[in-house]
Amino acid sequence: MFLYDSDVLIDFLRGAEPAASHLREDLLRGRVCVSAMTVFELRAGARSARQQQAVETLLAAIQVVPIDSAVAWRAGDVFRDLKATGQEVGAADCLIGATCLAHDALLVTRNRRHFERMPGVKLSRLAAL
Repeated sequence: MFLYDSDVLIDFLRGAEPAASHLREDLLRGRVCVSAMTVFELRAGARSARQQQAVETLLAAIQVVPIDSAVAWRAGDVFRDLKATGQEVGAADCLIGATCLAHDALLVTRNRRHFERMPGVKLSRLAAL
């Protein structure tokens, strides 16, 4: 399963490649999910009615993985461990990374810098582009 981060979904909504092609392909194969945190990020960033509708339509086609206690537990550990080594990242990215860990999903993101710091988080092919 591929867990898509908000940066790639925003690229898709803008029609930017290679995100648009990769997401279309993965959607057709039923391999796409997002963290509930990504839903929050997309909804919070959609300013116009047109953007809100585009986000709603996109998210209706994607499985949303909830932030349950297992994800929260792992996110707390990731956040604490990164902070202790001076490599702190935001809570939102910790929750997204922990969602990948808890559900053995490959993360599709352009934000390699944050997620490479998280032991065990696997980045998908699109992350290398």
